[in-house]
Amino acid sequence: MSTLVECVPNFSEGRNKSKVDVIVEAMKMDGVYLLDREMDSDHNRCVITLVGGREAIQEAAIRGVGKAAEILDLTRHTGAHPRLGAADVVPFIPIEGVTLEDCVVMARHAGAEIWRRYQVPVYLYEAAATSPERQNLEYIRRGQFEGISAEIATNPARKPDFGDARLHPTAGAVVVGARKALIAYNIFLDTPNVEVAKRVAKAVRFSSGGLRFVKGAGFLVRGLAQVSMNLTDFEQTPIHRVFELVKREAARHGVGVVSSEIVGLIPKKALELAAEWFLQVENFDSSMILENRLTAVMGGKVVVGGIRAGIEPFIEQLAAPVAAPGGGSAAAASAAMAAGLATMVASISRGKKGYLQYESELTRHIARLAVLREELKSAIDSDADSYSAVMKAYKRAKEVQDGEGLIAAALKQATMVPMSVAEKAREVAAITETLKPITNPNMKSDLATAIALARAGIEGALANVQINLESLKDEAFIPEIKQRTLALKK
Repeated sequence: MSTLVECVPNFSEGRNKSKVDVIVEAMKMDGVYLLDREMDSDHNRCVITLVGGREAIQEAAIRGVGKAAEILDLTRHTGAHPRLGAADVVPFIPIEGVTLEDCVVMARHAGAEIWRRYQVPVYLYEAAATSPERQNLEYIRRGQFEGISAEIATNPARKPDFGDARLHPTAGAVVVGARKALIAYNIFLDTPNVEVAKRVAKAVRFSSGGLRFVKGAGFLVRGLAQVSMNLTDFEQTPIHRVFELVKREAARHGVGVVSSEIVGLIPKKALELAAEWFLQVENFDSSMILENRLTAVMGGKVVVGGIRAGIEPFIEQLAAPVAAPGGGSAAAASAAMAAGLATMVASISRGKKGYLQYESELTRHIARLAVLREELKSAIDSDADSYSAVMKAYKRAKEVQDGEGLIAAALKQATMVPMSVAEKAREVAAITETLKPITNPNMKSDLATAIALARAGIEGALANVQINLESLKDEAFIPEIKQRTLALKK
């Protein structure tokens, strides 16, 4: 069974992009994928989201800690967010084929290696903690780098899980653990008074009587008071409930909510729960979401939001060592993509202030392109079907009285499909040309691509028309098609 583990290391650098680039580069390796990177100059912190197999992601995380220890200096670091180390927190999160217990083993292995390789002491937290109080990150990080430096050698409660009772002189210590998926969620208030954010955070966080599975603090960020939170179990304490409580507590101080932000990534289910609550949809179920239903029906092979997932099967069908789908289907697909691009450009310009005088014209073009797009998409299959019909006709010709007539009828149909594609592609190209002066000039490359695709559709379709005509002998049909072909070449 394949394994998939998420790792979200937090580093104490949010202002120098080049240093973050170096740390990210150190974590690059086969089997590990960078999903996201967030930098915050006020917090002076970056959050990197990685995913990969069990062995590879452990090694990537270890290397990232080592590189941070090499290039970051906590003695010169200041920022709103509390921190203990250059690499401050390194959690492992189970995604697929692994359990939380497996991630505990990974965290302890990584912790031992970090100390052995880089002499950076390690504390274990959350599910990997060696004592109940160390499950809480805030307990471990209390006093931050400066406070722990002063007492690590004298206070047994501050002794690290791996390493000597001393901090690395510039890299401090790192907290490594295993946990469920966490949402880093911040809410901005419409006041610069950070005391209000601190009071709201106190009311919301679990440690001071607030919501279970919520950790929170108040900071001044970008000139606004911010309630900064970690939601450690969004299924039991959903994000919409947190938002509403913060909003209500802020109102008690005469303050409103300006906006909120998610740092890193958020599980799709968390947004589904919020949508259900805020929209008050009756009998809501996640299977009502289109992408979820597609994933279920197609065996999990659909990548939600992934373009490649949609087009890749068709490309692989074209690559297969069979004659259909072939050039005719590809020509129809090319023209359909041209119509799609042209529609996109027209739709973006329609309704905009600078193009209001062209609104009726754009609406007309969009409507026609929609029809052409659907017809061209249908032709992708129709072309393959017509080829199959020709092959069947050749096979049946020996069994019926008018075999040649059967073949001729199939060839005519196989000719008419690409003929129609070529004519529709020509119309798409013509409409696209008319869009140039009445749409946003910044999108001219999209229109150029659309025209190129439409022309490819014309040329490819006509090549299929020609090869079918060579097998026909109908003296009335052939001149008619040739005349239509010549008209497209003018």
